[in-house]
Amino acid sequence: MTDVKPTRDEFRAMARDYSVVFAETGEAAMQAAATEHPDLVLLDLGLPGLSGIGVIEALRGWSKVPIIVLTARDDEHSKVIALDAGADDYIIKPFGMAELMARIRAALRRGPDGSTERPEVTTDWIRLDLAAHRAFIGEQHDREVHLTGTEWHIVDYLVRNEGRLVTHRQLITAVWGPTYAPNPNLLRVHMTNIRRKLERRPGAPTHFITDSGVGYRFDAGTQVVTQLAT
Repeated sequence: MTDVKPTRDEFRAMARDYSVVFAETGEAAMQAAATEHPDLVLLDLGLPGLSGIGVIEALRGWSKVPIIVLTARDDEHSKVIALDAGADDYIIKPFGMAELMARIRAALRRGPDGSTERPEVTTDWIRLDLAAHRAFIGEQHDREVHLTGTEWHIVDYLVRNEGRLVTHRQLITAVWGPTYAPNPNLLRVHMTNIRRKLERRPGAPTHFITDSGVGYRFDAGTQVVTQLAT
């Protein structure tokens, strides 16, 4: 499937309260990033000239700006390549405006290192004290549950990258180190245990989401995500 390039009118409709700088080639995108210093990049993979993947790799050589890929390529291989190259998120066209704006807000919440410094996270069912390594569930967040050390590493990384699609390789590297061979089955076992312990309905998770064949995402939902003073 080939990419369908959004028109300028479509980008303007997306922009709402954001200022938008347009770039129609990969080279123009790099020049705009260097001169305009954007807070976020929405990137089409099918750019003329320097490819979208080339833009991601080049940007990551000197910038940590959040990058959200918008593309019609819905195969797992394309997703993994873009995310492993350094993209923060990946949205398949066509997509809903509400989803795009939610992904933009999540990306902008993350700090310059790509993570969100948030000692405590509260959803409608889960409360996570990341500093103390304590987890509580229930409508009143009054039932404490025990997570193993590895489960905490996984939860911590996903939560601090809230809203971001994290690939299997990225998550395994963060938890077990760069020399550990990627093993999605190992992650699947740990994610099953995490959902069993933390999700209201483990079989239909709403917070620890799977993108089949690619990776995982933490979604705080519509509830307030609380940031405590450090």
